[in-house]
Amino acid sequence: MLGVYVHLPFCPYLCPYCDFAKWPLRESMARRYLDALFAEIERDRSVPAATVYLGGGTPNAYDAATIAELLAHLDRRFPGAGEISIELNPELVRDGDFATYRAAGITRVSIGVQSFEPTEIRTLGRKHTVAQIGSVVAQARAAGLSSLSLDLMFAVPGQTPASWHRTLRAAIALEPDHISAYGLTVEEGTPYFAWRAREPQAFFDDEREGELYAIAIEQLQSAGYEQYEISNFARPGHRCAHNVNYWENGEYVGLGVGAASFRGGVRSVHTRSLERYVSASLDGGPIPSEAERLEGRQRAGEAIMLALRTTQGVSLRAFKERYGIDVMTDYAPIVARFADTGLLERIGDSVRLTRRGRFLANDVCGAFITFE
Repeated sequence: MLGVYVHLPFCPYLCPYCDFAKWPLRESMARRYLDALFAEIERDRSVPAATVYLGGGTPNAYDAATIAELLAHLDRRFPGAGEISIELNPELVRDGDFATYRAAGITRVSIGVQSFEPTEIRTLGRKHTVAQIGSVVAQARAAGLSSLSLDLMFAVPGQTPASWHRTLRAAIALEPDHISAYGLTVEEGTPYFAWRAREPQAFFDDEREGELYAIAIEQLQSAGYEQYEISNFARPGHRCAHNVNYWENGEYVGLGVGAASFRGGVRSVHTRSLERYVSASLDGGPIPSEAERLEGRQRAGEAIMLALRTTQGVSLRAFKERYGIDVMTDYAPIVARFADTGLLERIGDSVRLTRRGRFLANDVCGAFITFE
């Protein structure tokens, strides 16, 4: 299957923890960027796609009619997508948006909630209210959107186990089909990075963050959500197919500034310069990008890392058929080390992280990537 990711980089405000390619919303540049996207979409031949994902940035900084226009262009170039997702900020949803989205083919909305605690919402630099979250969920349901996801964040400065419990209960009470729960990552160059340098005690260490992660797993699974990836939980039939394709090391096309693609074993990333992207695309020339071909152990290590993020783990038989590598033999020292420490386990034809291993996934996955 082929996934298509479209990056819409404009935001009405910039969150202090975010390191994505994003810019303050300016109407003139937002329109020019859209024209550049259309030019990029239309430069190659049509090829079927299974999923389309509109991410950002803040995609619904554009009005719903503009999103529908974008999807019409995408459908001509990438027809047949069965899942079309859009990320939303709750406070930017307008009356009638969801009806327009549904008519344009959108099947899945992912709402950037982060927290149901007003103080934590402010700490994260977000602008929505708790009441707006419930209102947006109700509007999406009334419009008949087939799948609804809420994004939550833990290890937020000032958060406590009690406040995280309350956020999870509030999210579950809205009965979304899918919940993503991400630990806060402090990225270099963001205001949070400077804050942590000044006041490291305001941020969570690994042990305290792990406590909150355990709360999420227990509370969401008790509510009937299956954990199918380290940070993602879904009711039956509501896994995010677009992201599942990433974790299965499938092929995808990235459109827009800073977007990544993976085709034919080659990974490429567009420039993060907004002006360079827009000018190149509108001029019809090659879009400045960096590319590398993943081969041999490098490609296999990345595929193992992605598969280990899922609860199914690495299918040994399928992996050998696809990459010609026997994980149990070629990576024997790593498998043995993490099995002995209780972080990896073999179940039938699969090797996967244990429950404890999910808390140390970065260490385990990183070992497979760097193994020579």
